[in-house]
Amino acid sequence: MPTAPRPRPDPEALLKRLEWTVLRRLDGLLHGDYRTLLRGFGLDLADLREYQYHDDVRHIDWNVTARLQTPYVREFHEEREVTAWFLLDLSPSVDFGSVAKKRSVSEEFVAVLARMMTRHGNRVGALFYGDHLDTVIPARGGRRHVLELLYRLQARPAMKPSGATDLRDFLGSAFQAIKRRSLVFVVSDFISTPGWERPLAQLAERHEVLAVRLYDPLEMDIPDVGMLLIEDAETGEQLFVDTGDAGFRKRFADIAARREEELRAAFRQAGVDALELVTGDDLVESLMRFTELRRMRTRRNAGGMPRHLRRAA
Repeated sequence: MPTAPRPRPDPEALLKRLEWTVLRRLDGLLHGDYRTLLRGFGLDLADLREYQYHDDVRHIDWNVTARLQTPYVREFHEEREVTAWFLLDLSPSVDFGSVAKKRSVSEEFVAVLARMMTRHGNRVGALFYGDHLDTVIPARGGRRHVLELLYRLQARPAMKPSGATDLRDFLGSAFQAIKRRSLVFVVSDFISTPGWERPLAQLAERHEVLAVRLYDPLEMDIPDVGMLLIEDAETGEQLFVDTGDAGFRKRFADIAARREEELRAAFRQAGVDALELVTGDDLVESLMRFTELRRMRTRRNAGGMPRHLRRAA
């Protein structure tokens, strides 16, 4: 259930600020070629050929490989026009933040990527999730459409705690809603009931998917500030804790570290890359760091056929 309305939306001011402070910097760093940031995304199947040492193993066609007993990869070419979808988790937990709210980080990411895509002739759309998929903004192009998307996002009131988020339902609904192969950004803190991993993998089988994971430093490490009332943003449950207790802080950090390992394992299992956006971090630096990590991994993959394929050969 929504709470009181947020401050008056001003998408024009947000977009203008980001065009000057973020997009101009990205243009300089990417030498005007936005595709560098999204290398490997937004592709269409062109042909099949035998696996070569430098190929991305995610493009192996396992059905053809099993039938011919030789590794084959799907060869892609870039589409002239890419359709991108933003799957936006707007459940109560994204309104948390110690430096900035996770939701504000989400809005800035959407504004930058949507404008970057549309000014090169591509189309963007969005799906909003509160406690279910409740809003679909059709994919269109142009700056005016980006402003409309941002207005709808800014005007949406924060949600009251109403129970645990179920991303499995959201991702399953998105799979049904987006029929044509697209570039899909799943923007969420991934604080959810279990079971979303398989729907994410299913989504990635049809589309090029990037998980955009939002988090706040306080979700990883709680400082010593004495007695503190904490609240579960999803359920509204409240609890007094003694943050001065070193044992409590260690247990908190251990649980957070365990969740980090489980999240990364889930993304790997789904075959999906993850861009991590931390409240308070510089968006340009986060995007460029992600781009460099993808480039380094591609170079590592170029070193030879993966071990499990060598064993099968």
